[in-house]
Amino acid sequence: MRWAGHVARMGEERGVYRVLVGKPEGKRPLGRPRCRWVDNIRTDLQEVGCGYMDWIGLAQYRDRWRTLECGNEPTGSVKCGEFLD
Repeated sequence: MRWAGHVARMGEERGVYRVLVGKPEGKRPLGRPRCRWVDNIRTDLQEVGCGYMDWIGLAQYRDRWRTLECGNEPTGSVKCGEFLD
């Protein structure tokens, strides 16, 4: 999660950012679609209870992103409504 926040704060012209949010081109092999990096981040956010928020926009605010990735309570749970101020 920490690296995802760092990459999300990079500009759109950076190659690493394009890998994060990009969609692979070409034909895909048969079977289940491959899991992308952004899919893993969304899964992690759902485990914390923040699955449907704009995490790239939230990562632009470093202090709020750190609160989300570290947790603001001893149990590690975070209330996502407090980030939408």
